[in-house]
Amino acid sequence: MRLNDTLEKAFNDQITMELHASSVYRQLAIELDQLDLVGMASWMRKQAEEEIEHAERFIAHLADRDNRAEIGTIDKPEVKISSAIDAFRASLEHEEKVSASIRALRKLADDEGDVDSRPLLDDFLVEQIEEEDSVRSIIGRLNLVGNEGSGLLRIDDELGSR
Repeated sequence: MRLNDTLEKAFNDQITMELHASSVYRQLAIELDQLDLVGMASWMRKQAEEEIEHAERFIAHLADRDNRAEIGTIDKPEVKISSAIDAFRASLEHEEKVSASIRALRKLADDEGDVDSRPLLDDFLVEQIEEEDSVRSIIGRLNLVGNEGSGLLRIDDELGSR
């Protein structure tokens, strides 16, 4: 069943948001590379790739329902950090925005009577809970070690092995 115009636009907005999230993670990776935290930079690059996969899933959903996927304007990521914890706080802030957007999309789909989008959106909601929890855990550990060299490097090494 084809999505109505309102839902098609909302799904396209989500595609754009996912691609913007990818660019935010790419920029965070660049910033972490500048701090010589190559493991954390690698973790952020993997997150960027995951966001592209998310966009692809939304694109496929539109195509499968005979709708047209369209990428909107993707703003330059405004990311400036001076520490690892800054990077992960920025990551959490962005994940929370994506979560809110998916919840709003799920509500809109319900309001429009679109039960066919529920499985996809519910999968994303579960994944967002996991993503936010994962980043909060990293922030908690970074708070424990602060800028202490060996603790920070241990976390960097661990995240690089993802």
